[in-house]
Amino acid sequence: MSTKARILEVAAVLVAESPNGDISTRAVCEAAGVGAPALYRHFGDKEGLLSAVVDSGWEKYLATKRVRRPGTDPVQDLRDGWDTHTEFALQNPNLYRLMNSPAMRTPPAAALESHQILTSDLQRAAEQGKLRLTPELAAQIIMSANVGVALMMVSRPVTFTDKTVSRRVRDAVHAVVFTPEVMGAAAGAGAASHSGAGAGAAVGGEVEVPATAARLGAMLRTSPNPAFTPAESGLLSEWLDRLSNTPGE
Repeated sequence: MSTKARILEVAAVLVAESPNGDISTRAVCEAAGVGAPALYRHFGDKEGLLSAVVDSGWEKYLATKRVRRPGTDPVQDLRDGWDTHTEFALQNPNLYRLMNSPAMRTPPAAALESHQILTSDLQRAAEQGKLRLTPELAAQIIMSANVGVALMMVSRPVTFTDKTVSRRVRDAVHAVVFTPEVMGAAAGAGAASHSGAGAGAAVGGEVEVPATAARLGAMLRTSPNPAFTPAESGLLSEWLDRLSNTPGE
């Protein structure tokens, strides 16, 4: 193992074992059996070392997501994704807090990849007419809520003792993001109907406009219509996104 890899491995272990998640460069050097100059040569300073630990944590988190093959139901994939996110946080509390610390000035590339994976699953849901918002806005809502509840559970375990909190928040957020038909909320409002093109969910016999716009927008991005010029496609996408993200009454 190289000196750099040994220092990084030791730092990750010390972060995990620390009462508050903080470490000192002196402790890292002593545990790794190296001098301070070696640490600074490879990582610059303590912030650089912690940034490397964060990068390693994101790689660990994404390892299972990268090999996951999308299922036929993107909604179930998103439910499972939420749960595995929370489970990772609970298993790695200090690392998770560090990964989502506002002190990290530059988001790791892996964090952006995680967001792209989430958006991709939501894009598939939109194409199936299951999304009420644009995939981009839905991803922001879901990621904010998932990270928020996970941080509360690892930062305040004495207060957040109910392990069902994460699933309850997940279901509440998904009820806002997905169509009533998907969430089973359309019961008693009449069977949802679709046009031959699968226009979108129907509530009380009326087509839900945001869901329809979200699906059409997803289809336009995936398979641009050659009958439209790029400018026309861009304008249509803008209109559809605006309709998708308009709160219902």
